[in-house]
Amino acid sequence: MSTIIRKIRASVLLAGVFFATNSFAQEVPLLEGVTTRAENNPTVEEGKYKKDAPWVIGMSSFGVNANTWTVQVAHEAQAAANNDKRITKFILLDAGFDQKKQVADIEDLIAQKADAIIVQPVTSTSANASIEKAVAAGIPVVLHTGRIESEAYTTEIQGGAEHFGKVMGDFLVKELGGKGNIWVLRGLAGHPEDTNRYNGLKQSLEGTEIKIAAEEHGDWQYDKAKKVCETLYLSDPNVDGIWSSGADMTRACVDVFKQFGSPIPPISGEGNNGFFGQWIADG
Repeated sequence: MSTIIRKIRASVLLAGVFFATNSFAQEVPLLEGVTTRAENNPTVEEGKYKKDAPWVIGMSSFGVNANTWTVQVAHEAQAAANNDKRITKFILLDAGFDQKKQVADIEDLIAQKADAIIVQPVTSTSANASIEKAVAAGIPVVLHTGRIESEAYTTEIQGGAEHFGKVMGDFLVKELGGKGNIWVLRGLAGHPEDTNRYNGLKQSLEGTEIKIAAEEHGDWQYDKAKKVCETLYLSDPNVDGIWSSGADMTRACVDVFKQFGSPIPPISGEGNNGFFGQWIADG
């Protein structure tokens, strides 16, 4: 089972687990290379959110149809809820990249008396006030994939964005021997996952002679990233490597080089089904 699938299942089921276990103060194994935050990590009083089933679980997505990963997240979350008899209702609301819509969605879940809410934030600040309202109303909030500038949430499940970005950067540094020009394809502007992955890249480039020749946001989407890569290619096809923040952008860029009949330079990617299929097919 992929890390992505485990992560979203954990997100939904955790909403049930904390009611049953009465505690968040548990050690959770981390991915290799991922560390906990340097600052103090707040804990929740044992038993604070204990509640007998059945439960209504709400989820606010920053954008269900953003890319294949977000679609997979939505389906996995629904499947996990369907397979847990303690969860009688699962409400998934799609903000569609709209910060105001996400605020309204979370307040809607509060009004529907959700027993727990999972939030995938649009930006690091977009959902803060509504998350604080939910917690104030006695509803635990699970922050999922994207840090926020508030500690009002109850617990979080993150994938180690800085580490992820650095691993991809380290790959390029090794492939290029520490020299050359690269394109940087970033995700959704303002999204904390994009910011933190990019910070990881910058760490990997420190002390090297690798230069960022171009930097654009592809929003983790295939269509937008393909247009970006086509423009960059027509401007200067002689790029040594490409750092892609992942999702469907890598697949789009690979298709651009194939479209022009050019060798595919070293390029980073994410463990999505579409890219894995392409990676296997293209060797």
